[in-house]
Amino acid sequence: MTAPARTAPGTAVPVLAAPDLWCTYAAVRTLAWLGRAGRTPHRAATAAYVRGRRNADGGFAWSRGMPSDAWATFYCAATLADLAEPLPEPERTAAWVRSTWSGEAYAMTPGQRPDVWATHFAARTAVELCGEDVPDRARLLAWLRRLQTPAGGLSWSPGHADAGDADVRACFYGVAVWRALDSLERAAPPWDVPALTGWLRERQHPEGGFTFGPGATVPCLWATYRATGALDALGGRPAAPFVPWVLGQRLDDGAFTRWPGYPVADVWASFSAVGALRTEGEVPAGTAEAVERRLARFACPGGGFTYREPTAAADALTTAAAALSADPDDPRLPELRGWLEGCRLPNEDGVMYMPGRGAEVRCTLWALAAGAFRDDPAATAAIGAWLTRLQNPDGGFGYWHGRGSDLVSTASAVEIGRLVGRTGLPLDLRALGAFVDSCDRAQDGQDGQEGHGNVPGGPATLRSGLQAARVLAFLGRADRAAAAGALDRHRVRGGGWANQGNRLPDLLSTYEAVATADRLGIAVDPGHVRAFLDRTGEQQGVRWSPLAPATDDPLALCLHRLLRRRLADPAATPPALSLS
Repeated sequence: MTAPARTAPGTAVPVLAAPDLWCTYAAVRTLAWLGRAGRTPHRAATAAYVRGRRNADGGFAWSRGMPSDAWATFYCAATLADLAEPLPEPERTAAWVRSTWSGEAYAMTPGQRPDVWATHFAARTAVELCGEDVPDRARLLAWLRRLQTPAGGLSWSPGHADAGDADVRACFYGVAVWRALDSLERAAPPWDVPALTGWLRERQHPEGGFTFGPGATVPCLWATYRATGALDALGGRPAAPFVPWVLGQRLDDGAFTRWPGYPVADVWASFSAVGALRTEGEVPAGTAEAVERRLARFACPGGGFTYREPTAAADALTTAAAALSADPDDPRLPELRGWLEGCRLPNEDGVMYMPGRGAEVRCTLWALAAGAFRDDPAATAAIGAWLTRLQNPDGGFGYWHGRGSDLVSTASAVEIGRLVGRTGLPLDLRALGAFVDSCDRAQDGQDGQEGHGNVPGGPATLRSGLQAARVLAFLGRADRAAAAGALDRHRVRGGGWANQGNRLPDLLSTYEAVATADRLGIAVDPGHVRAFLDRTGEQQGVRWSPLAPATDDPLALCLHRLLRRRLADPAATPPALSLS
C-alpha cells in the first residue's frame, strides 16, 4: 500500500513520504562508490523493497504490479549487487532481458523499438549482473556505430542520429554498452573517437560544468557526470578543469545541489557529483562524509530512498492529483499549481516526476490538466516546442526524450498538444498515425487478437485501444464503432471495465473508458459506473479494483473523485489522463 500522503508544514503540496526506485538506486550506488554500501540505512528493508519489484517473468518493474522493463531491471539488479545481496533466479532475469532483444539492440520492453537508454540498461544487466554475453555482439556494435551524428556526438537511436539529435546522456549510455562488451572480449570503440570526444569536450562551459547538448545555457551535475564518465571510458579528458565547479555546487552542509542557484541538495546531485569526482581519483574524505550524512536523511524507514527528506519529497503526479481533486475555490490551488510550474530542469520545458529529474510526458500532461501554466502563454508555447522535439522517428512518443514509443506516452503527448493548442505545433501527423497503426494487433493477423497493444506486438488491452482511439480522433480519424466495440468487449457485468477480458474491472480502465467515451460522444450508463465506484470506494479509502485493498493513494482518490463528479454533472467530463 502506498504510504499516506502528507502535507509538509507551511505548504499545500502533499508528500507521499514513500521510496522511489530511481532514488534508491542512486543512493545505494553512491554509497557503494564511496565504499560505504554496507552502512546503507535500513539495509535489509531496502533490499526487500527492491526485490519486491520483481515480476514472475524474471524482470523488475518501476513499482509493484507494473510490467517489467529494462530500466527497472537494471536498477534493481544493480542495487542488490551493491548491497551484496543475491539476484533471485538470475537465469530468469537473463532470459527476460533476452526477450527485449530486437535482433540488433535492446528495447525497454518486448515489442518496442530499441533505443540507447534500454540498450544500456539491458546490456549491462546481461553482462555485468547476469554474466551473459549479448545475443549478437557484431550486430550490436554495428547498431552502436550508427548512433554517431555527423557532428560527432551519439544519439538515442539511428533514426535520431540521422536528424542530428545528439545528447551527453546518449553518449554515456552508448559508451557504457561498448565498455561492457569490451570487458568480456576486446572490441574497438565503434565510433570516430576523436570526433566523439571532441563533441563531448565542446559541451563544457567556461565555468567548468557541462550541459546535455548544444544551445543549453545552464550546466548541471547530471550532464557533468555523464560527460566526464564517457570521456574517462574513452581515454579522453575535459577541455578544462571541472572539479572546482563540481565542488562549488555544495551547500552549507557540504552536500550537493544539481545546478547553480537550485536550493535543495538531492540524491541525484550526490550521485552525479561523486560519479564525476571518481573520474579524477578519490573523493575527498570530508566530501564523502557530508554526502553520506545527507543521503541518510533521504532514507525511508520502511526501506528505500526518496530524492530528499521524505517529509518534503513531493512529486508532480501526487501534486497534480491534489489540484485535480480540489474544488475550484480551494485556496490551495495557486500553491499546488505554482509548485508544478517550478518542477522543470534548466534547458528543458516539460514537467518532471520529481524536481531534478528529466521531463516526463505523463507528468507534463497531469500538470497541465491540473491548471499549471494556464496563465503563462510563453510557458505553454515552450512546452509545445519541447513536445515537438520529443517525437520519435517512428512517429510515436516515449516517456522522456529518446525513449522508445508506446501508446501511453503517445496518447499523453497528443493530449498535451490539445491543451497547449494544436495550431502551429509541427508534429509529424502522418508518422503519428503510422505508429498507432503499428500497435493494432489486427494488422499482424497472427493470433486473431482484436485491438491495440501498448507497443507493436504487445498484447491487446482496453486501455491501449482507448489511447489509440483518442490519438486517431486527434488526427481526424475517429472510429466510434471500434471504440464502442472495445468498451463492449471489456465491460464487466457488475460495473466498470477491465483492461484484459471482462471479469475484473479496475479504476484506471474504468476512468479511461469514461473519458474516452465522453471524448468520442459515446453514451455512458451512469448506473454501470456508479456500481463500480460503490464497490471500490469506502471509508478507508479507494480500491484500484474490487479485489485490491483499500488505499489512500492520491492518484486513486483523484480518479475516483473525478468519476463521481462526472456522475453528478454530465458536463464535468474528466480529462484524458493516462498512467499505464
